[in-house]
Amino acid sequence: EDAATGESLMHYRTDIAKGAIRKKLRIGVLGSTRGTALVPVIDACANGTLHAEIVAVVSNRSKALILEKGKALGPTVTTKFVSSKGLTREQYDAECTSVLVGAGVEYVLLVGYMRILSKQFTDYWAGRCINVHPSLLPKHAGGMDMEVHQAVIDAKESESGCTIHEVTEEVDGGPIVVQKVVQVEANETAETLKAKVQALEGPAFIEAIQKKCKTTVSYADAGVSIDAGNSLVELIKPACKATRRPGCDADLGGFGGLFDLAAAGYKSEDTIIIGATDGVGTKLRIAHITKKHETVGIDLVAMCVNDLIVAGGEPLFFLDYFATGKLDVEEAASVVRGIAEGCKQAGCGLIGGETAEMPSMYAPGDYDLAGFSVGAVHKDRVLPQNVATGDVLLGLPSSGIHSNGFSLVRKLIEKANLDYESACPWDKSAGTVGDSLLIPTKIYVKCCLPLLQKQMLTGLAHITGGGLLENLPRSLPSSVKAEITGHPPLPNVFSWMKQTSGLDDHEMLRTFNCGIGMVLIVKKDAVDEAKALLRETGESVVYELGTLVDRQGSEEQ
Repeated sequence: EDAATGESLMHYRTDIAKGAIRKKLRIGVLGSTRGTALVPVIDACANGTLHAEIVAVVSNRSKALILEKGKALGPTVTTKFVSSKGLTREQYDAECTSVLVGAGVEYVLLVGYMRILSKQFTDYWAGRCINVHPSLLPKHAGGMDMEVHQAVIDAKESESGCTIHEVTEEVDGGPIVVQKVVQVEANETAETLKAKVQALEGPAFIEAIQKKCKTTVSYADAGVSIDAGNSLVELIKPACKATRRPGCDADLGGFGGLFDLAAAGYKSEDTIIIGATDGVGTKLRIAHITKKHETVGIDLVAMCVNDLIVAGGEPLFFLDYFATGKLDVEEAASVVRGIAEGCKQAGCGLIGGETAEMPSMYAPGDYDLAGFSVGAVHKDRVLPQNVATGDVLLGLPSSGIHSNGFSLVRKLIEKANLDYESACPWDKSAGTVGDSLLIPTKIYVKCCLPLLQKQMLTGLAHITGGGLLENLPRSLPSSVKAEITGHPPLPNVFSWMKQTSGLDDHEMLRTFNCGIGMVLIVKKDAVDEAKALLRETGESVVYELGTLVDRQGSEEQ
């Protein structure tokens, strides 16, 4: 708090829906000629007058100059000649629609397009396709180019111009969007009138696109609900506040999360900051399918903070990133409550996060998670250090598969003709397959911190993707190797995975944690005290996996 005002100096979570920033309107163009009216639109997109971008230019003529304008916009713009040879009108229009949709087009401009469109096309793009006509519709509807200008002169009309209208099945009969007017002089010719009208077509297109942009800039129109985001913040506030610890108050609502190192007992000149980031991987797919979201947040925290303690540090705070196509407030709240529970288990504050609602990025019902954790360690206590021959390897049990290997796990469930609602074949008490697989990753912070504080560990290894064989060597100097003599039998879930997959022991140990989630490297004379401290924290089972021995040459570690 500020000593003078008593106000909190902490600013925390979040910009809900910030990820759904106002996106540019994606424009596709159909044209058969030079595309002169497109030039002002291109310029307006480039200079920011239009919050839009041209993403596709399609023509029915291979040598149409409008295609060159598309190519000039760069390789990211789809520029394509679509041949009509052998195709019905409907088939040709379907080909064009396929190209436009493939490029992500949201709004179509007809710029000198010399084809009559099919009902299928106009129905599909209803309200999202506009054309320019060289007269003040409804006058001279159905006419084209020079014949329209000549008809205006022959009728002795005092005004002409251009009309931007929505495209419907009725030729030139759609709702009028914009009209631009020019005066017809006494000595006007069809050629001079065309030049005057054509000069207005580009600005008319720009005005029409601006109107469209104004109707698509709100979050709600883009499929993003700010109200839902605000509701989520209110729902998760109690869970986040429950993660308060010295150094932060885990409040929500600001632009960034602050942490006071001094309040947490660290002096800046003696402290190393550690960062870790991770996700939950395809384990999330099981949560999506079963609609059970309460525990994946614990997984997210575990995968980050377990990596932090391997460096000898204490996790201080955590931030999360939740991205989805459409925000389901209750679903997201369940996930964040799980994150808060993980933070409580790890003793770190949940001080911020981002909830991004992005309709074009995720399928309905899908979401993804990422986590970011920061910890601290005194400079002289960074691990690993002094790891040597004779050190003992202690293994702490995993709670299950944790959060790695789930692409294979899901394949094995399919191979066994099971689904996530099936009775669990490896654990009758677990309920369903989904329930068992969603058991959250164990967090090892509180059981390891007492040993770190007493400087009893020379190193640790978090057993994640790559298993024991890939992760333990990351904490060993090149002069030693692990001699594993006391690995426990495979827990039932891993025995089932082994039997179903046909993997041998070596491949199992480099794919799954196989029952060991964390390895502690301890000096031989400190083993008994280390086990006693672990038991005090609730670790009733501690495995003596083996010892470190001298490594000869390029032997595996």
